[in-house]
Amino acid sequence: MTEINGSDLMELRNTVKQIQADMGKVVVGSERIVRFMFIALMSGNHILLEGVPGLAKTMLASQFAKEIGINFNRIQFTPDMLPSDITGSIVFNLESRKMEFRQGPIFSNLILADEINRTPAKVQSALLEAMEEHRVSVGGEDHILPEPYLVIATQNPVEQEGTFPLAEALMDRFLFRYNLTYPSREEEINILNSITNRAQIKENLMNADQILKLRSAVDNVYISQDVKIYIVDLIRRTRESDMVYLGASPRTTAKYLKAVRANALINGRNYVIPEDIVSISRELLNHRIILKPEAMIDGSSDPVGAVNSIIDRIVGEVEIPT
Repeated sequence: MTEINGSDLMELRNTVKQIQADMGKVVVGSERIVRFMFIALMSGNHILLEGVPGLAKTMLASQFAKEIGINFNRIQFTPDMLPSDITGSIVFNLESRKMEFRQGPIFSNLILADEINRTPAKVQSALLEAMEEHRVSVGGEDHILPEPYLVIATQNPVEQEGTFPLAEALMDRFLFRYNLTYPSREEEINILNSITNRAQIKENLMNADQILKLRSAVDNVYISQDVKIYIVDLIRRTRESDMVYLGASPRTTAKYLKAVRANALINGRNYVIPEDIVSISRELLNHRIILKPEAMIDGSSDPVGAVNSIIDRIVGEVEIPT
């Protein structure tokens, strides 16, 4: 595991702030989502963006890749796709007279899986293998994906006709589900201003080697036994709540630990505090719990708000360690 000293921590914190500020000039109001993208990247996980079309999800992903100096590919998922369309396939090379593997678009550092719920289960499963194993199997052979590897998937929560809902197993592979909303009036005015006064984004404030070093450093972030118990109690409370039909799994506990360590690093600390846990609770838990029907009655017009309300209540019921 990589040690990270105080000066490195401050440099990381300042770099993240700089990237948030730069991206905020290009995608107005994106500062918070950039933090969650960083946490997913540094903890070796992935993120699902949910929102209606036109909220700059594609630009978010592509500009983030530019800022951190890694390769980017966008895959537009459609109902007629096959797994080989994303993983690659075996083709015959006329020059060498041999069969060889030709890589698909999934071979990149950052993948934007656009409208992931518009493609059949077989294609979703191929993506699942890549996300979890960081490799793909084609023609009986394994092909290793480049590192670092981050999948940013998107889906439209409103338009469901002709879609293939994500299986629970695939949803659980995403560390966060981040719900994008319409910008405020002031933000929308700033969007129009940014069109005519487009800021030049600085590229390569990081690189792949630095990201891998930070990933190694995440495991070295100190977390006390009391804070570990707090995470466990929080997850167990999701299973005991009278408003929750199905709570978070033990796998969530392990992912939570990794995420809060990454969050601490981004905040310029080499130790975890309860605030690191509370601040990401909604995005980490909102796709890992299933509410009972009665919990959704009052929030039927705003299901996202209903889930967040229950998560906030659960967090409030668990004693925070001092």
